[in-house]
Amino acid sequence: MAKKDSDRIIVEHVYKNFDVYYDKANSVKEKLLFWKRNRKETRQVLKDINVTIKNGEAVALIGVNGSGKSTLLKLMTKIIYPNKGKITTNGKLTSLLELGAGFHPDFSGRENIYFNASIFGLTRKEIDSRLEQIIEFSELEEFIDNPVRTYSSGMYMRLAFAVAINVDADILLVDEILSVGDQHFQEKCINKMKELKKEGKTMVFVTHSLSSARELCDRAIWLNNGEIQIDGDTNEVIDEYLKQTT
Repeated sequence: MAKKDSDRIIVEHVYKNFDVYYDKANSVKEKLLFWKRNRKETRQVLKDINVTIKNGEAVALIGVNGSGKSTLLKLMTKIIYPNKGKITTNGKLTSLLELGAGFHPDFSGRENIYFNASIFGLTRKEIDSRLEQIIEFSELEEFIDNPVRTYSSGMYMRLAFAVAINVDADILLVDEILSVGDQHFQEKCINKMKELKKEGKTMVFVTHSLSSARELCDRAIWLNNGEIQIDGDTNEVIDEYLKQTT
């Protein structure tokens, strides 16, 4: 597949398998006495996935649990790697895949902003200049100097999202974590993602909220048993998905 300047993410013939072990022996003694326990099953999570996402596109990945959506997103982030195939990303990438990933529970929200933003490649000076903006968006002014282990899951999400949208990334990958938190902040996040879309950012959004996908994305990819069922206009893909799954 020839790469174009407008291509942000290129997924070519990607396969991903996971080994699932049953009654795995944990010690040498158990391995000797119960050698038959080391049974494993190889599960194919993604099968021959081919996707090209262009600059400025907002793409929803939809499908039932276990269809491979989050696995594909993690492959795009290079948290994990395919067993076969190739994924190319073009531009600075930031992700919101796991709640509080990169946070240290014993440090304050303010300190974790510095840790998390540095992971995304910002310098100390750049973080200094954006600190108040990040805190203001998170709406955690009252708690920002408390250890994040005292935060609720919604507060974790607020802080993580506030950092991720302030690192000037070209590509934003977001998993289901926007389902955490109150309605007000969910709407605030969606509105911010609309702004980023208008600015020409590329977004890939894993969600079970089909209304959010319709609102935010102009393209949807329906994954079914690790394969692409339909890739096209968001409303058309979701309508077909609902017909076949309800």
